[in-house]
Amino acid sequence: MKQSGTALPGKKTVTAIYVFVLAYTVIQLFWWGILLHQQSKEIAHYEQMELTHKMHQFSEPSGFMQQMQRLHHEERMRTLKYIGEGTIFLIIILAGASIVYRAVWKQMRLQQQQQNFLMAVTHELKSPIAIAKLNLETIRKQKHKLDEEKQDRLLDATIRETNRLDQLCNNILLASQFEHQNSQPFLEPLDLSQTVEQAIQDLRDRIQSHDILSDIEPGIGMEADKFMITLMLNNLVENAVKYAPKGTEIKVGLKLDAKGLLMRVCDEGQGIPQEERNKIFMKFYRIGNENTRKSKGSGLGLYLTRKIVEQHGGTISVSDNLPKGTCFEIRWQDYSPNLYKINRLCVFL
Repeated sequence: MKQSGTALPGKKTVTAIYVFVLAYTVIQLFWWGILLHQQSKEIAHYEQMELTHKMHQFSEPSGFMQQMQRLHHEERMRTLKYIGEGTIFLIIILAGASIVYRAVWKQMRLQQQQQNFLMAVTHELKSPIAIAKLNLETIRKQKHKLDEEKQDRLLDATIRETNRLDQLCNNILLASQFEHQNSQPFLEPLDLSQTVEQAIQDLRDRIQSHDILSDIEPGIGMEADKFMITLMLNNLVENAVKYAPKGTEIKVGLKLDAKGLLMRVCDEGQGIPQEERNKIFMKFYRIGNENTRKSKGSGLGLYLTRKIVEQHGGTISVSDNLPKGTCFEIRWQDYSPNLYKINRLCVFL
């Protein structure tokens, strides 16, 4: 795919230029200090010579010694003055350099993530559109030659691809709303167990490459936004589909325990490195390079998942799925099955 625009400079190049400029500035500061020190020495030398030439004007030696001590004191004060000023300038330069460095890298990282996002979204949009277009053209051109079963398969495939497009559009719109803090969940008493079961069944109909298993405790309710809860679960399961080998199991669990309400989505993939677990919930962030990454995605799914969980008063974390894989755990610690509503949560009695 051809890309337009100016390529971003390499990290090593930018770092090298930045270090060179900073080193040059610090060296100039030290050189300024050396010149001031030499100037102070010269001033002190000339003053002492002048005082020596006037030594005959002093009636007592003590007067000459007092003037000489005064010159030494003035020299020390000048030295302390330029050392103090130099130290303050050095601190300001290093502090400013640190702030600028972090700001520049933050901006460059955001630009790179946005570029990756545009590349991913372009691919995500083109693929289902091309498949849907091909299926519809096949049905139109060979309408009387295709049997009903083949037509149904093509229509089902087209519907699956349009559902992919619909979810991608929902993710993009919702991410924009979260960015501008315009998204507010429509909270209503919800049979969470039934909602999760229905979402899992829809995922099973749509995803044939993995076995999606469920362990849902019945009768669990929550005051929540049905659309957002369904989108959250879809994003977690589809994230597992992207990174887990075909034919493996994806397990979805929902239960009450001693700590509250727990939802888990576990896969049998390669797992997520410890240093990446906080980054994966950042907007546009995806592990690896967009040019070499095989799995599809826009980098918005986990970002939206975390936002939805936080809106509903929960927390999300990542852990290892022993012996292999990853588990996403969503926890509502203030859940109580004895009351209808506790901090946005409820149970159907």
